[in-house]
Amino acid sequence: MNKIKIKPSEETMDLTHLDDLKLLALHAAVAREAKSRGLSFNVGEMGEKLAISTFKERPDLPVLAPSPRGTKNIDAISREGNRYSIKTLQRAKKSGTIYPDQSDKERQIFEFILIVLMHEDFTLKRIIELDWQQFCAVRSWDSRMNAWYLARSNRVLSAGRQIYPYVQVCLP
Repeated sequence: MNKIKIKPSEETMDLTHLDDLKLLALHAAVAREAKSRGLSFNVGEMGEKLAISTFKERPDLPVLAPSPRGTKNIDAISREGNRYSIKTLQRAKKSGTIYPDQSDKERQIFEFILIVLMHEDFTLKRIIELDWQQFCAVRSWDSRMNAWYLARSNRVLSAGRQIYPYVQVCLP
């Protein structure tokens, strides 16, 4: 897999001169090219790639590999066998659903969950890591979906460890 680096563009394109049809044609052309390169504009998939890439770049973090497509609640796995769920928020006020085990709602389904926050321009804003106990302390229940979710709140974001931007703690 190619290393994915999404950084703010130094030069933005002025698209205001395009009429609606030309803008739609440009969108279709960009979508085709992205597909041919294996890129996705799905916010969740972009967040997963950014999180996995961030973990690979940091020697103090475990190397993560994407889990097989369709794996329930697990998006990445470490070499140590730890299961990671990755939830990406760009504009949303809450994460996607996290479905519990059908027979035991409290059964541990992952070791860590990563909350990836992205800017409007798809650049990485923040990554927070919660272990299972921290997740259980701050999760909320969606009765309509019959699943857990995480709210985008200071309570949730301050409960875990900040992975990105990296904050080095200096001890006296």
